[in-house]
Amino acid sequence: MIQNLFLDIWTLLCEMSPYLLLGFLLAGLMHAFIPRQVYANYLSQPNFRSVLLAALFGVPLPLCSCGVLPTAMGLRREGGSKGATISFLIATPQTGVDSIIATYSLMGLPFAIIRPLVAFLTAILGGEMVNVFENDDEVIVVRKPHEEEQHKTFFEKLRESLAYGFVEMMADIGKWLVVGLVVAGMITSLVPDQWFEVFKDNSLLSILLVLCISVPMYVCATGSIPIAVALMMKGLTPGAALVLLMAGPACNVASLLVINKVMGRRTLLLYLTSIVGGAILFALGIDYLLPREWFVSELVMQGDCCHEEIGLFNIVSAVVLILLLINALFLHRHHHHHEEALTSEAETTCFTVEGMHCSHCAANVERAIKSVEGVENVSVQLSEKQAVVTGNYDENAVREAVESIGYKIK
Repeated sequence: MIQNLFLDIWTLLCEMSPYLLLGFLLAGLMHAFIPRQVYANYLSQPNFRSVLLAALFGVPLPLCSCGVLPTAMGLRREGGSKGATISFLIATPQTGVDSIIATYSLMGLPFAIIRPLVAFLTAILGGEMVNVFENDDEVIVVRKPHEEEQHKTFFEKLRESLAYGFVEMMADIGKWLVVGLVVAGMITSLVPDQWFEVFKDNSLLSILLVLCISVPMYVCATGSIPIAVALMMKGLTPGAALVLLMAGPACNVASLLVINKVMGRRTLLLYLTSIVGGAILFALGIDYLLPREWFVSELVMQGDCCHEEIGLFNIVSAVVLILLLINALFLHRHHHHHEEALTSEAETTCFTVEGMHCSHCAANVERAIKSVEGVENVSVQLSEKQAVVTGNYDENAVREAVESIGYKIK
């Protein structure tokens, strides 16, 4: 049994590795070569155009479930409308260039097409519901971005993209990717088929079961893929797998708490309604309106992911991915954005920041503090949940800047 567990995990890893490596590379290139302001400049009006553009921006962005929160709150703080912000919050964590490629690797082309399409349509639905039912009369103070990045050369951006894709992004989602693979292996090898007998080929029961599991669960878009495949191996329907891919990354408890705090309870209810309603609607559509064989990959048809011989290229890719994960998760675990000593004679204060979970969170906290007048230097230490700030500044302004993107600061 233990041998089968490790074989299942290894086979899933080999299947996904080439596509994951390509996805991480593309994610880094997008981060380094597309200016951040591009996303914020077109999302300020509470209209359909802003919602549409936010969904288009969000679908390919490779941000994890917690990393999207400060990014979206940052867009809101820079002038984005509520509808556009919710559209971005729905579309971004459900997909990403890395997860789309990984979906193709394990679940086939139809799922790889349907998944971002459903995320896109659900994001538009949620954003428009907020535009219609929620007043957006809040005055947003648009802060000037800190002049920290001058013109970089092509090779500097390329180096930044490699560091972002294969170190920062892997540090963010690597843990959840490993968890997803282990959970998938355990479901495949250790859970008896009889446990799912009542849900087998029953679309509505399968959807409701997965929905109850997905809403509070924290799982990234890529980490949810092997779990969805494992559930389909046990007889759950493709629609139920889609529910996990949609609701798992977008509806975790952390997201719900931040949206409730920053944007209000009514916006949170509209956010949940659009995701849950969209997930059930599209899941039933897949199960009853489209051919079942479109969404059943070879792994699912085999019922055992360990029968097929693994190619050399996949093995090499898996080994490379493992080495990169070890580097990102352990060797750079305590790496900070600023390692140099703070030598300024100005006042230095150490703040405790609650709610940071990944490098995206730390980068957004750092950016928010740097926007405060009088701040000279900032060192955000993710592992210690601290921000060391140097300069002649107003501490209340620092707290306001950090809390405006959804974090608590002491």
